[in-house]
Amino acid sequence: MHDLTIDRVQTRLLDVPLVRPHRFARTGMAAQPVMLLTLTTAGGVTGTGEGVVPGGPWWGGESVETMQVIVERYLVPVLLGRRVDDIAGLQRDMDDVVGGNLFAKTAVEVALHDAWARSLDVPVHTLLGGLARTSVPVTWALGTESAGEVVDEAQAKLSSGAHTTFKLKMGAAEPAADVTRIVEVTEKLRDSAGVRVDLNARWDLATSLRWLPALADAGVELVEQPVPAGEVDWLRQISAALRVPVMADESLRTPSDAYRLARADAAGVFSVKTTKSGGLRRSAEITAIAAAAGVPCHAGTSIESPVGTAASLHLACAAPGMTWGSELFGPLLMTEQLTVEPLRYADGHLHLPEGPGLGVELDPDVVERLTRR
Repeated sequence: MHDLTIDRVQTRLLDVPLVRPHRFARTGMAAQPVMLLTLTTAGGVTGTGEGVVPGGPWWGGESVETMQVIVERYLVPVLLGRRVDDIAGLQRDMDDVVGGNLFAKTAVEVALHDAWARSLDVPVHTLLGGLARTSVPVTWALGTESAGEVVDEAQAKLSSGAHTTFKLKMGAAEPAADVTRIVEVTEKLRDSAGVRVDLNARWDLATSLRWLPALADAGVELVEQPVPAGEVDWLRQISAALRVPVMADESLRTPSDAYRLARADAAGVFSVKTTKSGGLRRSAEITAIAAAAGVPCHAGTSIESPVGTAASLHLACAAPGMTWGSELFGPLLMTEQLTVEPLRYADGHLHLPEGPGLGVELDPDVVERLTRR
């Protein structure tokens, strides 16, 4: 038996270069900052988690720099001397010390699961209730580039057999131009791929009702978060007006959010991200609420490294209601992996790794090379 007492917690900041710039409605990036967190038990077991946000603090108010301060100054004192299997108690006590900061707490919570599972010599999905599936389909995300650039990249992915669905970012241009661009892409990919769009909460209700039906008519199969996070009634009205599903992302962070969205019938799909919800357990609660309401879930991404991607994959494979695929493509967008063995992408799916814990092992040389000085 291992001594599960937390003896040491360490963080470091990394910058992982991307194979191409990735653009959102409000910003873009050529490298993904990552806060890597490792905790070690008195029995010598190590657990790993990561803190990461999509493109910086514009999305949720956190950055890797704020995460590191929150973890080291406020959360580590809560953790030291406690057991890694006391996850519910630790979550309660961390919430008493720090309100919010769910991205930072995710790094801790995932590391706790990783260490506990490794001490038991079982995979993390065992702690989440076992397997519903062993892989998930992966949608490739495209940026706000021109229609020609987007189509070229999508067709290259189709030719390789890596992906059959694509999500396009919107919201950086005027609505008329943006819709024209998306319609052009959709028409060129109509017979070969599914197309989805993500507005990153950039439009208001009137703009959404004016322009989104044209996207549905053109063949777009899903619209993600067209309006600001707090506008749940706007989301409901848009969902009622469109004949394709609307997916909630920015509006959905907590189990309470999931309940409120389900009660309002505001979204046809929930985007579940372990990063934005504080970790695996609360994300699992969200999927359970969604399942009870008949809302399918989608495993979203914050552009995680293989560490965070593996954590989300364990949840996606353990949650029966995670039936709308995933966007767990983060490692494919990075020029270097942080792990000894890469995650396995094949036949348009991401496949669950074997082994205890998250099933991934950090490559110390790569981690050291990418660490900020």
